[in-house]
Amino acid sequence: MDRLWSPWRLEYVTGSKPDTGCVFCQAPASAPADSLIVFERRACYVILNLYPYNNGHLMVVPYRHVPSLASLTAGELHEMADLMQLTERVLEEAYRPHGLNIGVNLGKSAGAGVLEHVHMHLVPRWNGDTNFMTVVGETRVLPEDLQQSVARLKPIFARLAAS
Repeated sequence: MDRLWSPWRLEYVTGSKPDTGCVFCQAPASAPADSLIVFERRACYVILNLYPYNNGHLMVVPYRHVPSLASLTAGELHEMADLMQLTERVLEEAYRPHGLNIGVNLGKSAGAGVLEHVHMHLVPRWNGDTNFMTVVGETRVLPEDLQQSVARLKPIFARLAAS
């Protein structure tokens, strides 16, 4: 019998995570060894999703705590778009996905997990990634751990951003 091990999801699955404030406001202060941030600019940063849909599930997040795209300054919005474009290129090189889902969930009914801090998701997709595990078992299989993803993505971001 095969076992799937993803201990980082226990808090999410059990709903036992204590409310410690905005995760996106706290993320930049994380210790470098624990940080899931893979790239930073002046107004926004790119971070791995702690509860990813697929490996390489990244989010572009403004540093400023605002609830919507309409609340962003023109500079923040442009930087977010630039980082979205860079992130697409990084994901293409790092994971060679067959496609990408890119989106923003505004409001609880739209699926937002963090309601008051706008962020954009970029999720790599592969043909067949909606297999029986997801459909029948309601389980995702992620072959790469988050710190491995950080180590894979950071140098690609640095190189592509410099070019």
